[in-house]
Amino acid sequence: MDATVFLSTFGLIFLAELGDKTQLAAMALATRHPWKLVFLGAAAAFVALNLAAVGIGKVLFLVVPLPWIQLASALLFLCFGVATLRAAAGPEDQGAAARMGRPVLGSFVLILLAEMGDKTQLATASLAAQYDAPVAVFTASTLALWAVSLLGILAGRRLTRAVPLAVIHRVAGSLFLLFAGVAAFQALG
Repeated sequence: MDATVFLSTFGLIFLAELGDKTQLAAMALATRHPWKLVFLGAAAAFVALNLAAVGIGKVLFLVVPLPWIQLASALLFLCFGVATLRAAAGPEDQGAAARMGRPVLGSFVLILLAEMGDKTQLATASLAAQYDAPVAVFTASTLALWAVSLLGILAGRRLTRAVPLAVIHRVAGSLFLLFAGVAAFQALG
């Protein structure tokens, strides 16, 4: 594996993803669901996204128009925003949150749609096209995205110790609605 390609890819993707909507989404999901399940869903989504970026990069965007991806992302953010705001208004359904499939699948789909066509996926596709080191690009990009997500998830867990969960849910729900509006604007604009 080419160490230079690995390190430059990791650094670029890590810095590009810090504070991105998917890191914030993972953080918000971790306040409602077990963090390990949220991370599992996000990690699987990043593997799928990076395989697509490295393996078929530009072909994916020729088959599925970006505005459709953005609209799907907007709809998903809207659903998560409404659900998160509803959780802030009343007691949480701990039984639903504890079911394994829901947080994993929800995290996977949210991250997959939100990150598809995002700057880090495009950067990964570009780096894979630029260097003849697909394994190094895939591995470095995936590890960078996992690291940033894990930072967001763990920060979200710590935040719940200092700030009431209802406040976090209101802020997270509002952020999801903002992301939905931005994604819809990008799709329609």
